[in-house]
Amino acid sequence: MLFWTLDAAVAAAALLLALAVDRWWGEPPAALHPVVWMGRALGACGARVAPVRATGRDLWSFWLAAIIWCALAAMVFGGAAALQWAAWAHLPAWGAALALGLLLKPLLAWRMLRGEVLAVEAALGESLEAGRARLAWLVSRDVQRLDATAVRESAIESLAENLSDSVVAPLLWFVLLGLPGAALYRFANTADAMWGYPGMRGGRYWLWAGKWAARADDVLSWLPARLTALLLWAAARGGVRWGALRLQARTTPSPNGGWPMGAMALALGVRLSKPGVYVLNAPGRAPQAADTQRAVHLASKTLLALVVLAVAALLLIAIVHTHV
Repeated sequence: MLFWTLDAAVAAAALLLALAVDRWWGEPPAALHPVVWMGRALGACGARVAPVRATGRDLWSFWLAAIIWCALAAMVFGGAAALQWAAWAHLPAWGAALALGLLLKPLLAWRMLRGEVLAVEAALGESLEAGRARLAWLVSRDVQRLDATAVRESAIESLAENLSDSVVAPLLWFVLLGLPGAALYRFANTADAMWGYPGMRGGRYWLWAGKWAARADDVLSWLPARLTALLLWAAARGGVRWGALRLQARTTPSPNGGWPMGAMALALGVRLSKPGVYVLNAPGRAPQAADTQRAVHLASKTLLALVVLAVAALLLIAIVHTHV
C-alpha cells in the first residue's frame, strides 16, 4: 500500500467523493475550512518573524521562520494522520471513504478556480474596470494598469498555475501519502503564498523570513507542476512539443510555475505574460474571450485524465494487495 494502513480502494472512493462534493457544493464555510485555519496561524506567526524594514543577511529571521514552519507543518501532518487513522480504525470501509472524502475536499478547489476564471471573463465583457476588479480576487499582482488583453492573460495564467497548486498537487500527494500528504502540501502552498515574497509585503520584509517557505513549496510542487504540464500536453493531443515547453518553463522566475503556464500557452497558441517579468510563447497571438473558455475546457480534461490515472493506480494496488 502507498500510505500506512489506508486501503487503496477506500482512498479511490474518497478521492471521487471529494471531487463530487467540490462539484456540487464547492467550498465549506470559512469557519470550517482547514486552509483558512492554516492561513490564520501563518498570519499570526508571520507578524512575529518578519521585520518591518529591509535588512541584510538576516539568519535570525530565516531560522525562526523555518522552525515555526516546521512546527506548524508537523501539527498539520500529525493532525491529518490522526484523523485518517481514526477513520480507518473505527469506521467501516464505506464510512472511512465518506469521512476521508469530506476531509480531503477542502484541500482542493477546482470549482472555485473554474468559477473565478470564468467570472473574470464575464466581468471583462462588461467593462475593463469590472474585469480588473474581478481579477484582483484571483491574483496578487497590481491590476490597475492592465489592459483587457493583460487581464485575460493573467486569468488564464492563474488557471494553469492553480490547476497544479490547488487541484493536481493535493490529489497527487493524497495518492502518495494519504490525507497527511495532501494537508502538508496545502499548508506548504499556503505558507508560500503568505510568506514566500522576495521583498516587502504587508508592511514587513520577507526576503529572509519567507525563504524557507518558498523553497519548501518549490520542492513539494516540483512533481505536480510537471505532471500538470504532461497532462495538459496529453489533453491537447500532443499539440505541445515537450522541448518547446521546457524552454518556455525556464523563462519564469519560479522553477515550477512555468511548466503548467507554458503548456497552456502552447496548447492554446496564445501569448501569456507578466509585464516586466516573463513572456510565454512570445510568437503566439493575443488571447481572445473564446480562449478563456478553451483554457477551462482543457483544464477540465486535464483533471479528468488525472482522476482516471489516480483511481486506476489505486484500484490496481488494491487488487494486487488482495492477492499478496
